[in-house]
Amino acid sequence: MAGPTTAERQQKKSGPPRPQRARLRLPPRARRLVVLLLLVALVAAGGVWVLYGSPWLRLERVEVSGTDVLTPRQVVEAADAPVDDPLVSVDPGALEERLRSTLPRIDSVVVSRSWPHGIGLEVTERKPVLLIEKGRKFIEVDAKGVRFATVEHAPKGVPLLELALDRKSGAASLRRFGTARLLREAVRVAGDLPESVARDTRNVKVRSYDSISLELSGARTVEWGSGEKGRAKAASLTALMKATPKAGHFDVSVPTAPVSAAS
Repeated sequence: MAGPTTAERQQKKSGPPRPQRARLRLPPRARRLVVLLLLVALVAAGGVWVLYGSPWLRLERVEVSGTDVLTPRQVVEAADAPVDDPLVSVDPGALEERLRSTLPRIDSVVVSRSWPHGIGLEVTERKPVLLIEKGRKFIEVDAKGVRFATVEHAPKGVPLLELALDRKSGAASLRRFGTARLLREAVRVAGDLPESVARDTRNVKVRSYDSISLELSGARTVEWGSGEKGRAKAASLTALMKATPKAGHFDVSVPTAPVSAAS
């Protein structure tokens, strides 16, 4: 009987043939998608580094516009913007909140990025419509009733509040509304005045809630009444002053029936 052949002896020695592993082959469309995703990831990582890690897009300057009483330097110092930080990381809301809390004269501010290295601060200051005398100084009050600054010298063209409450009606108004409400009504009247009249107004006198009057330059007076129907009263006063320019007293407490008199 013949023995095993040479091939059989080698197969027995090395064992049975090992199965070959199947290779995963992606279709061309899938390979292109994988390459595209890798490229997108690389671009995104590069963009994040450029925005946050590179020295090219960092805050270097802060520019201020819109100031009147305030100086740009005051605004820049109060903003305390994070110079040398990545420009994209600057929080406009935080800058605005810091400015308005530090400088109450600021009514609003628009914060904008100016790429690649700047921040713009467009400021709107509060405008006083009424002054409250306190000792030898003056408190500025805007049209919203906000007391935003105390100054040593009264600004030109801003009337002074005078509380001259009547014994009966004034006392009743004070009990019913309180001083703060009467002040708001005076501010409301001052804010509704025509520009030409506001420039000539020296005092806003409050005798009661329903009796507010104005003292103008040239010894002229205006009976305004309450703070209600301000626009109608302003229009009536403008027309009345044009019709009777030499009058010394004007009454627009009832705007549909304005009256003027010599004194």
